[in-house]
Amino acid sequence: MKRACVLGAMMLAIPSAAFSQARTDETVLMSTHPQARADQERYGYSDAVIAGDLIFLSGLVAGQAPGETSMTPAYERVFRIAGRILERAGATYADIVDVTTYHTDITAQIDAYAEVQRRILGSPPPAWTAIDIDRLLPDGGITEVKIIARRRTAPASGAAAN
Repeated sequence: MKRACVLGAMMLAIPSAAFSQARTDETVLMSTHPQARADQERYGYSDAVIAGDLIFLSGLVAGQAPGETSMTPAYERVFRIAGRILERAGATYADIVDVTTYHTDITAQIDAYAEVQRRILGSPPPAWTAIDIDRLLPDGGITEVKIIARRRTAPASGAAAN
């Protein structure tokens, strides 16, 4: 029993490689889009951070374009952007393990979001938590999508420098 307690304490004292890694130019992916990059530098965030074999994407805000009556195109755009970020980090949609969504009107938005997520991510699904909130930045945002994925390969060459 004593040995098990000592071993357990030692395991807790050894930091995980995923969480002991410092953020560096190689592990922080900044936007390749000039305006988005300017916003990231202004507010202090990145597209994603690679920590060990995990990829943490910053929240992506879906918003309807002028004249759109369906939320589906907004959610499809968010997943296209997420797919490009994942590719730069060495992952695909199949590597997504956890999704958190923040909805400004969860009752009105959940079905459209769920349909797009099911269609794009396929089966088996990732873990998913949906949360109702008051508002998003930028104004006009309807849902923010936060993704965690597992990286299988090295990031694309020069990904962090973009």
